[in-house]
Amino acid sequence: MTTLIQTHRRCGGPIRPEARGILLESAAMTTTLKIDFVSDISCPWCAVGLGALEQALDALKGEVSAELHFQPFELNPQMPPGGQDITEHLTEKYGSTPEQQAQIRETIRQRGAEVGFTFRPAGRGRIWNSFNAHRLLHWASLEDAAKQVALKKALLAAYQGRGESPESPEVLLAAVAEVGLNQARAREILASDEYAAEVRQQEQFYQRAGIHSVPAVIINDRHLISGGQPAAVFEQALRQIAAQAEA
Repeated sequence: MTTLIQTHRRCGGPIRPEARGILLESAAMTTTLKIDFVSDISCPWCAVGLGALEQALDALKGEVSAELHFQPFELNPQMPPGGQDITEHLTEKYGSTPEQQAQIRETIRQRGAEVGFTFRPAGRGRIWNSFNAHRLLHWASLEDAAKQVALKKALLAAYQGRGESPESPEVLLAAVAEVGLNQARAREILASDEYAAEVRQQEQFYQRAGIHSVPAVIINDRHLISGGQPAAVFEQALRQIAAQAEA
């Protein structure tokens, strides 16, 4: 698996597809691809990347289908309770100015609109720890793969779309109820350490594999598409990978 090593955990926009070594050509028949979408709801580019990936898969209906799995990544695993002001956090982590951050937010807002995702106009006020969201996403994957996808979208909408805190049990439970998962069971999980070890194990696995920036889209355990790429990039790459799988 080709990867790009970063010195710290990053939430990233598009990286040129040629940097990933992906060839682009068409597939001759329908192929099912395994897709592991490594991401964090704290990263706005993950919302953009997911929307673009779904657009690409929709365009490839009849050619390519996908088994989509969400895998955990924490941008800020040491974030204390209560989180941190987003401007302060981005300045400390990336050295960006408030003006630069505003420009990036506008770029992300525009990219989100292209894939049907509406970001909170004022941006996120704070950055929070997302570990409990990952625990619930792991549980959802064991219950119903489609509901894991729905829960991921609901959590992204809550945090990136409305600025709600993923630290809040009420926010997490509302997302669970919205997608039709068992709210009482989710409450039990949040009140315990259930699935904590499993999430940590998966996080460590992808870190050892060289994933230090999200979104990271891993296809058939071999091919990496990094960053919030446009739908056209995903479409071309998936078509080529499907052709290779059938060769």
